[in-house]
Amino acid sequence: MNVPIPLGIWELLRTRMSALRFGSCPGALRTTRPTIPIAKILVGFLLLTLSAISASAADTFNWSTNQNRVTADVQSGNLSTVLGRIVAATGWQIYIEPGTTHTVSAKFKNLPPGEALRLLLGELNFALVPETNGPSKLFVFRTIRQNATELVRAPKADGTRVKVIPNELIVTLKPGASIDALAKLLGAKVLGRLPGRNTYRLQFDDADATDAARKQLTDNPDVVSVDNNYSIDRPQLAREAFPPSPGPPHLQLTPPPDNGRVVVGLIDTAVQPLGNGLDSFLLKAISVAGDPQTNPNEPTHGTSMAETILRSLEMATKGSTSVQILPVDVYGQNATTSTFEVAAGIAQAINGGANVINLSLGSEGDSPFLRDLIKDAIQKKIAFFAAAGNQPVTTPFYPAAYSDLGVNAVTATSQGQLAPYANRGQFVTAAAPGTSLFYYNGQSWVAVGTSTATAIATGMAAGYMDATHSGVDKMQAYINSTLGVKLGSKP
Repeated sequence: MNVPIPLGIWELLRTRMSALRFGSCPGALRTTRPTIPIAKILVGFLLLTLSAISASAADTFNWSTNQNRVTADVQSGNLSTVLGRIVAATGWQIYIEPGTTHTVSAKFKNLPPGEALRLLLGELNFALVPETNGPSKLFVFRTIRQNATELVRAPKADGTRVKVIPNELIVTLKPGASIDALAKLLGAKVLGRLPGRNTYRLQFDDADATDAARKQLTDNPDVVSVDNNYSIDRPQLAREAFPPSPGPPHLQLTPPPDNGRVVVGLIDTAVQPLGNGLDSFLLKAISVAGDPQTNPNEPTHGTSMAETILRSLEMATKGSTSVQILPVDVYGQNATTSTFEVAAGIAQAINGGANVINLSLGSEGDSPFLRDLIKDAIQKKIAFFAAAGNQPVTTPFYPAAYSDLGVNAVTATSQGQLAPYANRGQFVTAAAPGTSLFYYNGQSWVAVGTSTATAIATGMAAGYMDATHSGVDKMQAYINSTLGVKLGSKP
């Protein structure tokens, strides 16, 4: 009698049958199970069982890219961990359908990548897509490939996936407690202060000193909280545009209304002089990161966001507005900033009168300290607009992912559709065009990304508040009705 081979046995048998090859269509390795006499099934299963008993129980994982062969012995492995190891070994970009779980249990030796993936991923679907000018992409999913949107990152040496700044802690103290005395006791250097929140940035000599200090601080009754400080990369620069832009915005600065002016706090890189009569819309800049020393021949990211906001204001107010921008540089000359400096920039912007905050930046670092600061500001009717991130994933991107507090998490659209590069996570609340043509130093430039979408949304919001003499609540209802989305995990 012929019977179908049980799926689990078929998967094991297939690894030992050289005649079966990985399909030419990546991810399409769903070969029909054959039928064979039941006696042969029992004999084959017995041989496999004896082979398994005699095999080594060591947990191994070796992905040889030079030889294009994979050897693994993984028992009850975590799916995300295994995928992270594949990223580290191959350099592939791996995307997984959010919420997908699978326990990896497989043992094989010197298999081609396709067969290895099938055994590692079990019943999960996958598609491996080679790229000519970049790393291959692997999509892992239960339903359809388009739902594989969450980027898998290779684990760092310390097992983390976000950029924690080493040997630093952010410490918040109770009122009246002395940070200087505490820093001296811990052997720490105070790098930054937020006096209004009793929060401080401390630096230690090494990892051991940092760990020891964390333990002491946690037990100290004068300490409210102890957090990591996360690195935030400098946003991408704009590029020269062809065809040219329509020229600079045409705006006239008007006196503020009786109920107060609208000020946009632009937390970004430095903003250069705009020229063309637009510098009157810029308040005196604040820097929390030192002298930026900008290149006058090309716009900074902050400059491109400032002009994008003004162009959006022009459309929202028909060319006359009292809205001004307060530039806050949190990068200086550095390639990165940190969650502490972003928080310091937000605090200084609010102290300078900003009631709308633009954050065209972010990272995957979830900072409780920054979250608390934003929460307190939102409760005081300060509006926040933050970029969702320029990768087509659903991974939370902060501070945009604080949308549960009321942050407008802005992703980008292109020709009326979600832009192919844009984050589409569940935290996203708004979508705006991701491309801005602007004019700087006699040259046309183009800025692309969720940063640009955020600046456009910020300009719309500030312009609406100014034109209608309305507050944050009414403006928020307007933004929700015009830009609001709920993407979830689907593109």
